[in-house]
Amino acid sequence: MTNKELWLALSAWAIAQTIKVVSGLVREKRLIVCYFFTSGGMPSSHSATVSALATAVAAIQGMDSAAFAIAVIVAAVVMYDAAGVRQAVGRQSVILDRLVREFREKRPRGEVEHDLRQFVGHTPFQVIAGSALGIVVALIGLSMGRG
Repeated sequence: MTNKELWLALSAWAIAQTIKVVSGLVREKRLIVCYFFTSGGMPSSHSATVSALATAVAAIQGMDSAAFAIAVIVAAVVMYDAAGVRQAVGRQSVILDRLVREFREKRPRGEVEHDLRQFVGHTPFQVIAGSALGIVVALIGLSMGRG
């Protein structure tokens, strides 16, 4: 398969997810492989993927191409949703906190907290960092393919 745009986008995703695994290893002093497959966290792999795709499409097919227009619109929607989920999670956290207090009396604390610990959404900074990572991965990949 020689679709450079696709490979650069997938590479950006893999690098972002690897960063999450490594930062989890540093932070928690243990390897948590599932971080490679979870969403949320720093940097946003969603943003890295779509930014790398849009950057590669711009460089290869041009900014006047329909493919670039599609890539930019998809990137904007994905990044908006990645950050927007945080607002919904914040509103729901009030209800979840109340449920945790109620369940603590009936279930072991660690079991309740484990159920609630999930990566969802991103802060705006995580989205920007993921986007920057995707652009850098695409530019490096594109420069390596020339010559």
